[in-house]
Amino acid sequence: MEELPDHLVWDIFKNLHKTDDRNSLSVSCKRFYSLDNEQRQSLRIGCGLVPAPDALLSLCKRFPNLSKVEIVYSGWMSKLGKQLDDQGLLLLSTNCLSLSDLTLSYCTFITDVGIRHLSSCTKLSSLKLNFAPRITGCGVLSVAVGCKKLKILHLIRCLNVASVEWLEYFGKLEVLEELCIKNCRGVGEGDLVKLGTSWRKLRVLKFEVDANYRNMKVYDQLAVERQRKQLVPCENLLEVSLVNCVIAPGRGLACVLRKCISLEKLHLDMCIGVSDSDIIALVQEAKQLRSISLRVPSDFTLPLLNNATMRLTDESLSAIAQHCSKLESFKVSFSDGEFPSLLSFTLQGIITLIKKCPIRELSLDHVCSFNDVGMEALCSAQNLEILELVHCQEVSDEGLVLVSQFPSLTVLKLSKCLGVTDDGLIPLAKTHKLELLVVEDCPQVSRKGVNGAATSVSFRQDLSWMY
Repeated sequence: MEELPDHLVWDIFKNLHKTDDRNSLSVSCKRFYSLDNEQRQSLRIGCGLVPAPDALLSLCKRFPNLSKVEIVYSGWMSKLGKQLDDQGLLLLSTNCLSLSDLTLSYCTFITDVGIRHLSSCTKLSSLKLNFAPRITGCGVLSVAVGCKKLKILHLIRCLNVASVEWLEYFGKLEVLEELCIKNCRGVGEGDLVKLGTSWRKLRVLKFEVDANYRNMKVYDQLAVERQRKQLVPCENLLEVSLVNCVIAPGRGLACVLRKCISLEKLHLDMCIGVSDSDIIALVQEAKQLRSISLRVPSDFTLPLLNNATMRLTDESLSAIAQHCSKLESFKVSFSDGEFPSLLSFTLQGIITLIKKCPIRELSLDHVCSFNDVGMEALCSAQNLEILELVHCQEVSDEGLVLVSQFPSLTVLKLSKCLGVTDDGLIPLAKTHKLELLVVEDCPQVSRKGVNGAATSVSFRQDLSWMY
């Protein structure tokens, strides 16, 4: 092993992705230990870091070329030793000179003082903070000022990040390419306009509002007019994910959706106010859309809006079918399947989409209109490889037996479907068509019934959802 050429040793290390495997190899001989120290670029640490400052300093010296560090204190308790604090971040910033990617999860002892130390990490291009309750907007601003190369910023459950001066500063820098803000109570949809011309560089936007704590900010008329004149330049966005957001007509995120000409992936989850006109305007411009995921709120979540216009209908599906010639993944879920009269996608609308788009993955949740006729239509879906049906009670064994006729299907997932039984799975066992079958909480399907229906089978039976 000592005589192996260096390039072979490097190839060995590059193909070992598990930390335990790399550690085992590095202690097999001194040469491997030395080379691993030089080559190791990523590190994931957390509760086992005791005492935290000394252990971190030792690791930084052992691995001088670290560029990616992830510190996770999930499941931490006081008996596990003191967490890494502000002093630890000072040690990291001064001893990890190649640091470009840093993730801090559940680091509850870190404050703005510690985050400010990161401003000296001039190579930092990615910062992800997950549940950092002591950090405020001032700390984020200090990173924005010091780290001029920061392209990726994630703020998840940073409950005290309220001031948005940091958004304005990033707007002037025009460097951000990926922005993820989830459940930060002090940041609302209207604040995103402060990114200004930085929207031009943004490629990924993920924004989620805490559904249990919504601060309904009032948009004054001047701010609305200013935003309309500004014409947010978001033509380079490739992925947009919005959760629990208000899509107000003619302003805010509604304007953004209508200008994403390069968009490839769209996820709208419980976004109040999304209408047919928004989806139609989007798909007419975004010719590259490959994935659409919609979780639609029921009419009961729209007390202040005109329900007749603020809902999605077959007009949206028709527009998607007409303009999205590259659509590979379509997922739709209705938040309240208890009231099928409120669900506005009809079977014909779904069939139109299936026939005109090269759908590879289809997921339907609480889509009460989908039935055996819809399953028959899938027999002509040449590209369909993955089908997921959740709470689709109109699908019976008659429709399920047609699965063996689907041209390309390899994965089938059934969850909480009342109409399917073991009998519907019998033809699958004979054809050996499926690579994976997942059946969860379907009361008339047994463990015996799924045996042999696919190369790999997953079965679970929990019927508490019925009661």
